[in-house]
Amino acid sequence: MQSRRPIIAVLLLLLTTLLGACVPAMGESAPPPDNPAAPAVAPVEPVVEAVPPPPPPRSVTEQPFTPFADVEGVTLYHPAARVERVGFHEANHDGARPMVTLATTVSPMTLESRNRGTGSRTAADIVADPAGEIRSPVTGTVIRGGSYILYCNTRDYYVVIEPDERPGWEVKVLHMTGLNVQKGQRVTARETVLAPGPHQLPFESQVDKARTADPAWPHVHIEVVDPSIPDRPSPGGRGC
Repeated sequence: MQSRRPIIAVLLLLLTTLLGACVPAMGESAPPPDNPAAPAVAPVEPVVEAVPPPPPPRSVTEQPFTPFADVEGVTLYHPAARVERVGFHEANHDGARPMVTLATTVSPMTLESRNRGTGSRTAADIVADPAGEIRSPVTGTVIRGGSYILYCNTRDYYVVIEPDERPGWEVKVLHMTGLNVQKGQRVTARETVLAPGPHQLPFESQVDKARTADPAWPHVHIEVVDPSIPDRPSPGGRGC
């Protein structure tokens, strides 16, 4: 019996060693794994600010001073080389004659009524490049011209031309930055420079609402008047 005790003791020692290697000591926790799984994190989307689209380019027609209207045999030419629009409207004077658009009229439109009692196309506002000169819309002789006060507070320039095609009639051109011609001078359509440029008025005009880009371009007002027709005062007029 005594010879078996060492063998049993050896077996018990081996069993104790194996159990100690497999089972952690009482009160101890198992070591954390070498590569613990990281918690899932939702990706952060970058904030992209909306960029407004660029403004549309201005609609401009560049032409060699082509005709824009016929007035009972009087041909009117665009007074500027670069034109955005031709807006027809009611003239102040009862003797203003109706204008007929032509195939070469740049972007013609008829503006809303001004309750003046005249035809809807008895005057025209030619919206032109502020950097371009203003040339005569007809061939004829200067009757008068100079500066005046528009709507009681704005200095403006005008010229009145008697057209060769209709002696006795008057072609009025308003809203210019100055005047390069004088009374009695002969002017030629499309060639004679009347003024350095169109006058940018300090208020919004009716034709400005039809602009194709900001800011609004200035315009030159043109009408053809038969002075033999008496003019009645316009109701609600702002002239001085």
